[in-house]
Amino acid sequence: MTSQTENQFFLTTADLPRMAFPCGLADVGRDEPGAKKAKWRRESHPMSLMLFLCGLLALCTPVPARAQAGGDAGLKNAVILVIRHAEKPDKGDDLSKAGKQRAKAYVKYFKNFTVASQPLKVDYLFATADSKASRRPRLTLEPFSKAVGLAIDTQFQDTQVQQLVNAIQAKPPGKTTLICWHHEQIPQLATALGADSNNLFRDGKWPDNVFGWVIQLRYDSDGHLVEAKRINENLMPDDSKK
Repeated sequence: MTSQTENQFFLTTADLPRMAFPCGLADVGRDEPGAKKAKWRRESHPMSLMLFLCGLLALCTPVPARAQAGGDAGLKNAVILVIRHAEKPDKGDDLSKAGKQRAKAYVKYFKNFTVASQPLKVDYLFATADSKASRRPRLTLEPFSKAVGLAIDTQFQDTQVQQLVNAIQAKPPGKTTLICWHHEQIPQLATALGADSNNLFRDGKWPDNVFGWVIQLRYDSDGHLVEAKRINENLMPDDSKK
């Protein structure tokens, strides 16, 4: 009979006679004494043969593990908030004085964040992995992380946008995720999460001199994006000008 392992199917010749063969497959061995290899009748069924081979190929094609596991279950009734890391100094991988002030201000800001006039509780934190050039995404979330007792997931580099999206999709439904990323990659991240980056950002890019935006993405019970908007935080004196 047909044997199956994870994501793969193996067919033996004993399985073949149990299938429909419009192209005419004959003399297939069924463990009879002296059974020979299957012989194909080379008759006038080229189209049937082609259809059979296509069907057999489809049957043997592995099913992606993510589809088997439920795909985008983590986006059902989910809210995703995306911010850029806080202000940076002229040199170094740290936050500037203004950046540290913004990071501290995020504690109160996200503790009191509301969606559709309802208070929102953050369940997961993601930040870009530290690099030689920057620790700023993690440092931006650190005060809030400590205040609410949530660990920051920093396993992904800033270019690993799809891996981040896959990790979010694997979470339970109905959760809120806060992401702090490098601004160059945020439009790509928003697109991977189903949003139109050209509507969220000027020319589809996050401006170099802007630090005070939150991208809010909200999904329905089927995991479809129903709202994508850019929010001005108004945490720092010049935020209202951006």
